[in-house]
Amino acid sequence: MFLLYGGLFFLLLGRFMYIQATGVAEGQVLSAKADSKYNREQVLQASRGKIIDRNGEVIVQDTLSYKMVAVISPKATENSKAPRHVIDPEKTAQVLSQYIDMTEEEIVALLKKNIENEKYQVEFGKAGRDISHKKMNEIKAHNLPGIIFSQDLKRLYPNGQFASHLIGFALKEENEDGEAETKGKMGLEYIYDKALTGTPGKVEFKSDTKGFLLPNAEKMVTEPKNGQDIYLTIDKTIQNFLEDALNNAEEKYNPEKMTAIVANAKTGEILAMSQRPTFEPNTRDGLSTNWLNEATEQTIEPGSTMKIFTLASAIEEGVWNPNDHFKSGSYTLFGDTIRDHNNGQGWGSITFLEGFQRSSNVSMAYLLNRMGDEVFIDYIHRFGFGEKTGIDLPNEATGTVLDTYPLNRVTTTYGQGTTVTPIQMIQGMTAITNNGKMMQPYVIDKIVDPNTGEVLSNHKPTEKKSPISAETAEKVKEILASTVTSEYGTAKRFKLDEYTTAGKTGTAQIAKPGGGYYWGREVFLYSFLGMAPVEDPQLIVYVTVHKPHLELTESGSQPVAEVFNTVTEKSLKYLNVQPENLELASPIEMPNVVGKNIIESQSMLESQGLKTVIIGQAENVIEQYPSAGTSIISSGTVFIKGQGEIQLPNFTGWSKRNLMIYKSLANIPIEINGEGFVTEQSLTAGSIVSSETPVVVKLATPEEVTENAPLEEEIVEELPQD
Repeated sequence: MFLLYGGLFFLLLGRFMYIQATGVAEGQVLSAKADSKYNREQVLQASRGKIIDRNGEVIVQDTLSYKMVAVISPKATENSKAPRHVIDPEKTAQVLSQYIDMTEEEIVALLKKNIENEKYQVEFGKAGRDISHKKMNEIKAHNLPGIIFSQDLKRLYPNGQFASHLIGFALKEENEDGEAETKGKMGLEYIYDKALTGTPGKVEFKSDTKGFLLPNAEKMVTEPKNGQDIYLTIDKTIQNFLEDALNNAEEKYNPEKMTAIVANAKTGEILAMSQRPTFEPNTRDGLSTNWLNEATEQTIEPGSTMKIFTLASAIEEGVWNPNDHFKSGSYTLFGDTIRDHNNGQGWGSITFLEGFQRSSNVSMAYLLNRMGDEVFIDYIHRFGFGEKTGIDLPNEATGTVLDTYPLNRVTTTYGQGTTVTPIQMIQGMTAITNNGKMMQPYVIDKIVDPNTGEVLSNHKPTEKKSPISAETAEKVKEILASTVTSEYGTAKRFKLDEYTTAGKTGTAQIAKPGGGYYWGREVFLYSFLGMAPVEDPQLIVYVTVHKPHLELTESGSQPVAEVFNTVTEKSLKYLNVQPENLELASPIEMPNVVGKNIIESQSMLESQGLKTVIIGQAENVIEQYPSAGTSIISSGTVFIKGQGEIQLPNFTGWSKRNLMIYKSLANIPIEINGEGFVTEQSLTAGSIVSSETPVVVKLATPEEVTENAPLEEEIVEELPQD
């Protein structure tokens, strides 16, 4: 017996020593077995990147929501006096069906099916996600056993209908592991889905079998990495002006569709872009089968707005003589007849200037004859038609320059047959507004890693090959302005109350799907491509309205003008372009003062009529805005930053735009409340401030600003980089 029990003892001891030495029992690594039993891992969600406007205003972001789960296993209630699992599926379904998008029958079937399969818990799919805090509390008030909530993130579009076809939307969908993840489905959300998507983190810790953290157990945390933030050139305020104007026109005229773009006339930055019909991205209400961004992905026959580029080509070629006469009414080419828009009656023998002001098709045919059709088609390509602009958006259409036959080249002069995109029209117009320098349109300002603050991509204005000279551009501007002011002008309706405008109207036939064209005042495409103010254009605005419903007394240009005039006038006021200074102010090129003495720089700039805002009054200039080489009105405001203490200026009357520039350069945490112009500030002028000094500023709209509040006299071209 002694030998038997002694042998067993030594055998058991040997076994213990072997396990202790090797850590292996029955072929399994015990440390791994223990880790799997006690180690826990919790996922830390990463936020999807924000989409932000040029002024730092959030357009799209993630917001906190909740996900609902039903615990259905009786194991959850072990060692608990109160039930922790669903004990009455019917009652649970009756309550939940009042709050989520599932019927009682669907909920009961889901719960019972998973109870039979001995599942521990069950989710409710899409219906159980994106639950608001208020709804969660309402459900909790029913004290349903087993119904629990976990924090989740929901994509929020706080502005509703807001450049919806540009921004797009993102939705949650289940991946292969059954986990829900947000995926971009349209627009920028889809294009930049990879950049916007963050990387989840995790927390690893040891717990007991019930999931409670063990005493003195260490937690290993891997921080989540949020998705990249995308900053747009879009200006939220101007975009809202555009959305409101389109909504009003849609309600009043019920057109088939509309498209509108507002661009910076100097840089090609897109400040606003929208279309109708549109949709609500939070709910997708109104989303039709057309998911295309009409401004870049769809082509149109532009009509008479194309005459802008025919005119510019003729002037550049030296064949434009405004006082020469031609016989209006009709023009015959190889048996085909071109007619003016008044049924070919014309206005007798008139000058070419009057012909342009009246939007005569025949005048364009004679100009083509003077410059040669091949030369003209070459200019059309120089203006960027027939090829992509290169805007930073996908699936851009090219359009087609129709020049196969002589008749095609004639009709192209007045925008019939040849197709273009609205964004091409904007690009071509920059050559007119920007002294012959054609600028590539763009909508992405920069992409920033919010985890590190690193700017991953920084877009700058891109100048393309100039199609015309500065002298030609100036002459075209003058002639376009006359279409608004002349007694013969077709654009009289586009005259603004406080600013000068220039541009060209368009009335185009719309092609039928099976060939041919629609005909009738309610089946045309009406448009206007314009700029303002004429003296130094700041904005280009292009508006198209397809097939509006018109009263007998209304013309097709009315809905176009209502959109253009409202948006342009409000935007110029918002940008603080002062109409009373325009006749006296002339554009100058901003000099480079970086590295120069700040006091001497201030004196030099003010000697040129510029107003200066000083940020830090010591030593040399380390930063300036606008940047060197930028065109600015001679009475405009410039910002120069030096070193030393920063004294807070008197912000009263400042525009929000200039406030954002100051905030960026001074690196002061300024909280901006309201829209329009500054009426109040929390710290008095002259206070010494730093990056740790909070400042609150209150703004009011132009209508709310008192008559005695001084407004800045300035023109600012673009926001500085943060």
